[in-house]
Amino acid sequence: MEEESSTVSLRFLGAAGTVTGSRFLLEREGREKCRVLLDCGLFQGLKALRQRNWEPPPFDPVTLDAVVLSHAHLDHSGYLPLLARGGFRGPVHCTPGTADLLGPLLLDSAHLQEEDAERANRHGYSKHQPALPLYTVEDARRALTLVRTHPYGTPFTAGEGLEVTFRRAGHILGSATVDVAWGQGDAARHLVFSGDLGRPGRPILRDPEPVPGADVLLLESTYGDRVHAAWPEEHLARIITRTVHQGGAVVIPVFAVGRAQELLWTLHRLRDEQRLPRVSVFLDSPMAQDVTELYCRHPEDHDVDMRRLTFQARCPLCASERHWVRTAEASRALLSRTDARVILAGSGMATGGRVLHHLKHLLPDARNTVVLAGYQAAGTRGRALQDGAARLRIHGEDVPVRARVETVDGLSAHADREELLAWLRTFPRPPRETWLVHGEPGASEALAATLRERMGWHVRVARDGERVTLE
Repeated sequence: MEEESSTVSLRFLGAAGTVTGSRFLLEREGREKCRVLLDCGLFQGLKALRQRNWEPPPFDPVTLDAVVLSHAHLDHSGYLPLLARGGFRGPVHCTPGTADLLGPLLLDSAHLQEEDAERANRHGYSKHQPALPLYTVEDARRALTLVRTHPYGTPFTAGEGLEVTFRRAGHILGSATVDVAWGQGDAARHLVFSGDLGRPGRPILRDPEPVPGADVLLLESTYGDRVHAAWPEEHLARIITRTVHQGGAVVIPVFAVGRAQELLWTLHRLRDEQRLPRVSVFLDSPMAQDVTELYCRHPEDHDVDMRRLTFQARCPLCASERHWVRTAEASRALLSRTDARVILAGSGMATGGRVLHHLKHLLPDARNTVVLAGYQAAGTRGRALQDGAARLRIHGEDVPVRARVETVDGLSAHADREELLAWLRTFPRPPRETWLVHGEPGASEALAATLRERMGWHVRVARDGERVTLE
């Protein structure tokens, strides 16, 4: 019988006890052997986590049969260039939307790392001589040649005896839940990985899709201990209006994928409904601009409102009032402006990118406002601002924080506790095992308790490095 001829195991090599570094190694031994990596993410945030990116992986990349990506965010895909440099030459399976996003994301990540290393060497503020990038643009290009795409709902083979199906996760463009099946007939088993599950009723993207069921579930738990605030249109309108009236600038660190597009949509709607004063909106992120164009090219991900407005040639992502800052020279010129303005710039947790120049310039002035639009991981500049830091270290300098710092809740693209539960209630039966991943310990433990008490499910919180047998 199939169960007697093979054993399937899973190793948690990231995103266990933390929200970053998504890597889960699925191994099948016996008559049909294969090794497939679910996600291939970078660790972000605290220095101890980031240092893990520099360590050799706990597996030989050459021995992998395939990588399957849930979506393109760097904490799920950003380790691919290192994997390719280490000798991996198998396919990287993902949806068409994810494939399109991987290009700008991986190339930009590599470029920023090369740029940061060059700056550290030039100014001498690195402890390493010379400072080196984690990976190069050439490494990223090598990884991109391995990408293979599959539409939602169409099964494909990822390794010997493993069949995978993507379904919409509603988190960002191309994001998917990953359904891995092995065995035949009554012996067939399904592992479902939620990836990062999105939220119902959000602009632009379709809602997360139900899955037919799972024997084993890997469930994200980033916000498993809380319920999000309502969509923050009014809060944003108040912040921007107040700052404009006092002659200041609003700077919003944004993720190029997802957050930038939702904010463009929201700001356009506020202006369209005359709930904002006249103010220029600048998108100072070439990658976010490229990604915004990609969002418009994938109608398979669009919700009803986005399809309707696009059909009417009124797409809020292509609105005429936005100003795209493309070149480095134009970005520097933006620093010299003294008029009221709204600046969206990467990165979302202020870990790098052009937003650092804007923060360095604007933080010392009390007329300005920094809007933190979403989760800020421990160890990032965004978290430091959120926690009330009086000074912020930027490019080797201590910058005084006199600007107002506002956190806008409700913009998260992650499902909260109740939204996770609503998705889980669509399962026809409880999974035999549910493992919680992608969460800090408090959030994961809280969600585990909720699932046991309210749904009676067998739930465990994944431990980093743990290996479990699924058969």
